Amino acid sequence: MKQLIIALVAAWAFSAPAAATDFNQALLELQHAWARVNYQMADKGEQEKAFEALTTRAEGLRQAHPQRPEALIWEGIILSSYAGAKGGLGALGLVKKARDDYQAALAIDESSLQGSAHTSLGVLYYKVPGWPLGFGSEEKAESHLKRALAINPDGIDPNYFYAEFLMEEKEDYRNARAYLEKALAAPDRPSRAVADSGRRAEIRQLLDRAEQH
Repeated sequence: MKQLIIALVAAWAFSAPAAATDFNQALLELQHAWARVNYQMADKGEQEKAFEALTTRAEGLRQAHPQRPEALIWEGIILSSYAGAKGGLGALGLVKKARDDYQAALAIDESSLQGSAHTSLGVLYYKVPGWPLGFGSEEKAESHLKRALAINPDGIDPNYFYAEFLMEEKEDYRNARAYLEKALAAPDRPSRAVADSGRRAEIRQLLDRAEQH
């Protein structure tokens, strides 16, 4: 009986994503999976299914490490990406949960992952419709994006998303271009080659749009 219990415990530990590996490794694997789905999966239907599956992995990591803001941030990012792929009113519940994750991460450590909770929350506030359909707010979006830049002024994501905000919400293409150029010059992130390559492609697309104005 004792040997059976030991075997069962060992089997459970091997299958549990947060217990099987070091937290940082589990987080990195989740980041890599998201980048592959987001940037390398062309079929939109398959992409939606893949994001849905990733939400389960992200939830497992967050439940195993509820006080790790990194897990909350990445659950929020994956929920937001799933919402974007899903679209429609059915996505609203997903973005509300993502917002809650980002806010919980900020309450623990706003500087975690170089202020990524501020960046991601700012993006939600300018992409989600305002009242009565959603919780979107241009003022809150700008506040969080500027805070993200204060924490990580040279980062690829805060500069990219603030530039997108300036273009989409304020039609300020001149200043947006400066932030896009800074984003394009941002240093590579360790072990994030796929994500960096995909983001730089998005930056170049926005630069083309900015130059047309």
